[in-house]
Amino acid sequence: MALPGKASDPRPQQAADVASEVIELLEVLWEHGRDAVSPAPVSTSQLRVLYTLDREEGINQRSLGEVLGAAPSSVSRLCDRLQALGFVERAPSPVSRRELELRLTPQGRTYLRDLRARREEALLASIAAMPAAARQALVDGLAGFRHALETTAQGRAGAGDQGHGMSA
Repeated sequence: MALPGKASDPRPQQAADVASEVIELLEVLWEHGRDAVSPAPVSTSQLRVLYTLDREEGINQRSLGEVLGAAPSSVSRLCDRLQALGFVERAPSPVSRRELELRLTPQGRTYLRDLRARREEALLASIAAMPAAARQALVDGLAGFRHALETTAQGRAGAGDQGHGMSA
């Protein structure tokens, strides 16, 4: 008997294939939304910084680099560009004079709010065209997917913490 989630079980692979196709379509849809929000749209990497700062107000650059999996110099350049756009501000940390805390500016928050609103409008138009049963299945499926992502992300973070500092 095949174990659920293994390669011999076609259902997870089929779901992954469909999810990949949907993600690609969403990426195209998101690009249109991002271009429409600002005359100077941010890159995907810069957008990841904005999302992270929205979730983790006052994070320092080192911690941001860990979240993004990026080198300190790359994080610094991303923040420089976002600061030049007026989306991010750096402030001295009250905990350590050597650290700078990163925060979204009101302009950065407005950019994210407008971007999310455009994306939601685009999603709503597509979802509204679905039959009610399909919408409920989507809600249930996405809730399960989010839970699985959070669970696997926590597992990866825990495994990474165990080996922290052991590699160059």
